[in-house]
Amino acid sequence: MARKARYCPGGYVYHVLNRSAGRISLFHGDQDYAAFEQVMLEAYRRVPLRIISWCLMKNHWHFVVWPRSDDEVTAYFRALAHTHSLRWRIAHGSVRGGPLYQGRFKAFPVQSGEPLGTVCRHVERNALSAGVVKRAQQWRWGSLWLRHQTSDDEHSRAMRKMLSAGPQGRRPALKPWTAAVNAVPTKKELIQLKASENRSRPFGDEQWLRQTALTLNLEHTIRPEGRPRKIQV
Repeated sequence: MARKARYCPGGYVYHVLNRSAGRISLFHGDQDYAAFEQVMLEAYRRVPLRIISWCLMKNHWHFVVWPRSDDEVTAYFRALAHTHSLRWRIAHGSVRGGPLYQGRFKAFPVQSGEPLGTVCRHVERNALSAGVVKRAQQWRWGSLWLRHQTSDDEHSRAMRKMLSAGPQGRRPALKPWTAAVNAVPTKKELIQLKASENRSRPFGDEQWLRQTALTLNLEHTIRPEGRPRKIQV
């Protein structure tokens, strides 16, 4: 039986992520990262999904997106992963191998305002958190690096065109934003982000989280984990 497509209603912002199967390296070098960016552009021409932030890592990637319609998230990331998988196999001589990705992407809705800023900082500082670079803006394969570039070649212009300011309507000033991305996140932020990534739980303040979980039938993501306690008679 065919699996049901992931449903991401338009109007919400989403943090979308996916990982390789069996910790396979999705990117072996700059050529692989550059090839993925090209697939991003091709998918965007087919499905012009508004992309607020993104970051590519060795065996996974993160995006923060703002769809206009209910089917945009699924359509964009289905095209992205399918095309990338095909080209990756050809490039690495692994046409008959198993799946490249663990499965369909994970996605969770994010509240506009400060919660959205927290998620975008988390995404854009991924390489810094992993110890790959000393400053987040040094990582070549993400939206923060792109924001610092002034190159006017066709590829750079096309990549910048994909970037959306998000529901707030304008991007924060680059210098203070970069400083905020490089700042160490609080323990509370990390715990909340981890819970959202692991369980596709909405990310926002308590009232918004509960209302969104109810609206989108995501109540299971905010229930305590583990088996329910037995009632003693």
